[in-house]
Amino acid sequence: MPFNTTTVDIYVCFFFFLTGLSGNPADIERREAVFGKHFIPPKKPKTFLQLVWEVLQDVTLIILEIAAIVSLGLSFYRPPGGNDALYGEVSVGEEEGEGETGWIEGAAILLSVVCVVLVTAFNDWSKEKQFRGLQSRIEQEQKFTVIRGGQVIQIPVADITVGDIAQVKYGDLLPADGILIQGNDLKLDESSLTGESDHVKKTLDKDPLLLSGTHVMEGSGRTVVTAVGVNSQTGIIFTLLGAGGEEEEKKDEKKKEKKNKKQDGTVENRNKAKAQDGAAMEMQPLKSEEGGDGDEKDKKKANLPKKEKSVLQGKLTKLAVQIGKAGLLMSAITVIILVLYFVIDTFWVQKRPWLAECTPIYIQYFVKFFIIGVTVLVVAVPEGLPLAVTISLAYSVKKMMKDNNLVRHLDACETMGNATAICSDKTGMLTMNRMTVVQAYINEKHYKKVPDPDAIPASILSCLVTGISVNCAYTSKILPPEREGGLPRHVGNKTECALLGFVLDSKRDYQDVRNEIPEEALYKVYTFNSVRKSMSTVLKNSDGSYRIFSKGASEIILKKCFKILSANGEAKVFRPRDRDDIVKTVIEPMTSEGLRTLCLAFRDFPAGEPEPEWDNENDIVTGLTCIAVVGREDPVRPEVPEAIRKCQRAGITVRMVTGDNINTARAIASKCGILHPGEDFLCLEGKDFNRKIRNEKGEVEQECIDRIWPKLRVLARSSPTDKHTLVKGIIDSTVSEQRQVVTVTGDGTNDGPALKKADVGFAMGIAGTDVVKEASDIILTDDNFTSIVKAVTWGRNVYDSISKYLQFQLTVNVVAVIVAFTRACITQDSPLKAVQMLWVNLIMDTLASLALATEPPTESLLLRKPYGRNKPLISRTMMKNILGHAFYQLVVVFTLLFAGGKFFDIDSGRNAPLHAPPSEHYTIVFNTFVLMQLFNAINARKIHGERNVFEGIFNNVMLCTIVLGTFVVQIIIVQFGGKPFSCAELSIEQWLWSVFLGMGTLLWGQLISTIPTSV
Repeated sequence: MPFNTTTVDIYVCFFFFLTGLSGNPADIERREAVFGKHFIPPKKPKTFLQLVWEVLQDVTLIILEIAAIVSLGLSFYRPPGGNDALYGEVSVGEEEGEGETGWIEGAAILLSVVCVVLVTAFNDWSKEKQFRGLQSRIEQEQKFTVIRGGQVIQIPVADITVGDIAQVKYGDLLPADGILIQGNDLKLDESSLTGESDHVKKTLDKDPLLLSGTHVMEGSGRTVVTAVGVNSQTGIIFTLLGAGGEEEEKKDEKKKEKKNKKQDGTVENRNKAKAQDGAAMEMQPLKSEEGGDGDEKDKKKANLPKKEKSVLQGKLTKLAVQIGKAGLLMSAITVIILVLYFVIDTFWVQKRPWLAECTPIYIQYFVKFFIIGVTVLVVAVPEGLPLAVTISLAYSVKKMMKDNNLVRHLDACETMGNATAICSDKTGMLTMNRMTVVQAYINEKHYKKVPDPDAIPASILSCLVTGISVNCAYTSKILPPEREGGLPRHVGNKTECALLGFVLDSKRDYQDVRNEIPEEALYKVYTFNSVRKSMSTVLKNSDGSYRIFSKGASEIILKKCFKILSANGEAKVFRPRDRDDIVKTVIEPMTSEGLRTLCLAFRDFPAGEPEPEWDNENDIVTGLTCIAVVGREDPVRPEVPEAIRKCQRAGITVRMVTGDNINTARAIASKCGILHPGEDFLCLEGKDFNRKIRNEKGEVEQECIDRIWPKLRVLARSSPTDKHTLVKGIIDSTVSEQRQVVTVTGDGTNDGPALKKADVGFAMGIAGTDVVKEASDIILTDDNFTSIVKAVTWGRNVYDSISKYLQFQLTVNVVAVIVAFTRACITQDSPLKAVQMLWVNLIMDTLASLALATEPPTESLLLRKPYGRNKPLISRTMMKNILGHAFYQLVVVFTLLFAGGKFFDIDSGRNAPLHAPPSEHYTIVFNTFVLMQLFNAINARKIHGERNVFEGIFNNVMLCTIVLGTFVVQIIIVQFGGKPFSCAELSIEQWLWSVFLGMGTLLWGQLISTIPTSV
């Protein structure tokens, strides 16, 4: 070829495709400046003022605000003439200056509302900030493989730039758009963009376009990145969905409307959709050849089945509605009785005439009654429940990250506490996922340990080394240990790493073979998938002949072998009975020891024969010659047996679902403790499982599954479809009293449906593909089964934390509502004023939720069975505690109300004028009531009848801080709050009595715990 520009371009391109970008920071920065960074601007978070405005939309707060404003306005009214006696007991106030302070209560209510709004908005702001941080952490965890400076490296997805050469493989979620420059049987799932469920084969000549947001379902390849960030297909769709910001949407709105008028019907409809969703004008949605566009994605998403509401969410919603209805009823009755009492007493008993000039004063009383009713409602309605759930989940999620659980969906955290079944993978989850070849059958000999290379004929060893080196993904490799004395690092597929390690143990270097036969020189690759359970690679020799190397499950590859390499290195006939002998004498003994077996084989296609039909895999991968059968060991993680024992004690059934041979699976299950000698449990292979659960038409019958799953412990040689069928069957079953809550683990792309169907789906963070991570609820960053057990502990802790909060809140609810209702009906007033009730509500809703929802978990959580979906949220023990403590508090409050004046030798404060100064009597009631709640918060830490309520209290720093802080604030309110808080200063003696009666709840709690729950 003559030397010209075209030749130079070809060599430059070829060199670039091999080496990729240089990695020079200046070059990367220049590319990001020209083509944009790989960053899609998220939707702007709500500002603090927006959150304040949302909180102000609460109906009860709005009512309280209006009532406070009316009260504040009317407090400045003075009747003409100065003859207060004319108005009897409805007079404004008898002492000088009392009328001038009438505005304080209305202002204090408004100020309290402001405090409640600010605290709630701040909590919402903190929650949103924390969750955005969690999302950022998830994004930072994502990495992608690129070639820079001739080196294959992994970089954060955000660092990908236009021009990068990216390596794509099975299971990847493509982060950027690109053009395919080298591919091996590459197939993509583009349904998220086009709506078409069929996998699309990508080739250099016909369809080389790879789009972001699509999933690699088969094969591998290299692509040159052409678009990132908002310019990629994913960026365009995110912009269409309004993630790019609202200001640009408004600016483009008018332009779009003008252009819509000039377009034809199809474009007009599309632009309308873009205008509605806030799209940028220049960005066009993908349109497939079949005519699908961005709308197909939305339709598909809309049709996806949503998971059932979590156990706790369902119970809380039901409880909140019931409490809300009861509170509204009590509030309405309170207002009605107060109004009737006032009207009858004033106009019937006292026979006062309705004077026009007294109307504003009458209205003031009605407003006061209305405020009392609203405050009863405020206290009764469990507004703090959502906050308590949010705080508990946020706290748990943050702590779970330290326990190697990266929670993607918050409700999954709580759902784990109710898990009754775990369907776990074997490799990496129960085992260490560090495979090594420990036995081999080569040249008709079974070696119980890795054979010496000198014992293997050179021709066989050469064929074995070449076959392993080229028929493993080139991304799989063994690197030197990170520290001296450590183990070599396995990068890529662990099975392939075991084979590469076998090559190194045979004193050969697989990298020399790969240098001689680079990945670009591979003629054809049939990549591994869950259906074929094998991988084959075709090499074209210089003489025009072909050789195909295959590796895969022993029973599958051996059935395709017609020859085997004998002891002298020559191929001889391999008959079915020879295969049966190998199965009985080699494979079964290996699998009974827990080894996973793999068969390695090859086939030659001589030169001069017609070109094989390479797309017809069944005709190509047959007539093989067996090279060897190897046994790989993957040791059980040392901590797994104890973790499984904890699950079994906690009432959780662990099932192993694996693609391994049934003998291997059974051996590993026994080592893990899933199976025990003498137990009547089932171990099935996928084909036997399907035969037992399907009818003659091949349809799954629930009745058949119900006869199998309760005793099934191991499902071997299973496909992802089998896993999904099992999960669905367990969830849909009605055999047990409670609906099963199923947890599933997965690492492969095809595990996605099973993870979506499960109540909680766990993806392996190390071995898992991007696709399965996207389908999961929780990502295990260490691929360890013990992390699932920790997730169960945290889930149960969330449930118990909410129960503790409910036990505390409902006690306050019962006491506050009954006291306010009873006292208001008897004396036309409430002992707890509106501002005081708001303070109690703040303690109840915000402070208590912070204190009780952040209790750390304990090992005792795994000593009980799951609660189940039908168990009431409030247990009998909790109900006993609620009613018991409410009884004590009601006795104390009513005793103080009706006898406190005489006992302390102070004025009772009854029948005081409208704006009379605060009374010591009512202040003692209020103070004692608040202190009882503080000490009862300590009681509420225990919900199962435990006596020692102080156990582990110092582990909860938040609780200790809030109890002490609230006590200090209560002192300030009582001693210095004055008129705004309707409080009078108390003496030391009165304080000691209040503290004594408050601490009495702890002693009373000991008495309650002695009462049997059944009583």
